[in-house]
Amino acid sequence: MIDWRIEAVTFGGCNCDYGCPCQFELRPSRGHCRGFEVGRIERGHFGDTPLDGLCFSLIYAWPGAVFEGNGAMRAIIDERADEQQRKALITVLHGGETEEGKTHWWVFRTMASTVHDPIFKPFSFEVDIDRRTARVSIPGVIESTGRPIVSPATGNEHRVRIDIPNGIEFDIAEIGSATANATGPIALDLNDSYGQFNRIRHTGKGVIRSSNR
Repeated sequence: MIDWRIEAVTFGGCNCDYGCPCQFELRPSRGHCRGFEVGRIERGHFGDTPLDGLCFSLIYAWPGAVFEGNGAMRAIIDERADEQQRKALITVLHGGETEEGKTHWWVFRTMASTVHDPIFKPFSFEVDIDRRTARVSIPGVIESTGRPIVSPATGNEHRVRIDIPNGIEFDIAEIGSATANATGPIALDLNDSYGQFNRIRHTGKGVIRSSNR
């Protein structure tokens, strides 16, 4: 396999309730899954091709749980990427050059029977993982914001994390609220549903575990 590594800050959300039963090996809150992921690569390479600073996004949908398959997905790549960087990111986001089942991208691609052609767009992406805030704008594709969960009892921000020591996406994620509207072949209309703020550290062999837990 080609040696690659991606370390990125990411924000995403789906139509599940704040807890997202999928993270606990349960069925989605509403019986089906629709969501998105947006990331900015802090450090990365694919073979000799550098990926630092580039953004990417995935929009996806499944008629049931992800593991039941028959889903659809679409990759959006930072328009600043050159030809080699575009090829590299498409390969990784489509689960290529990756050991079986070792990243969530591999799983998403394997469980998607419809893979729309990737597109290349400008990104405006801000995320603060510790504060659980984010703002995304990919013109003509998706607009999204993320915020902390607010307790209905106290009116204060509520902080909660999900820790998955053997997960294929992250080891720890801050959980908040996501709102998103997406157009195109996979439409989204999410309003204060599950939001996820985290770092990913992926290689073709799987997740690099954080030393600071």
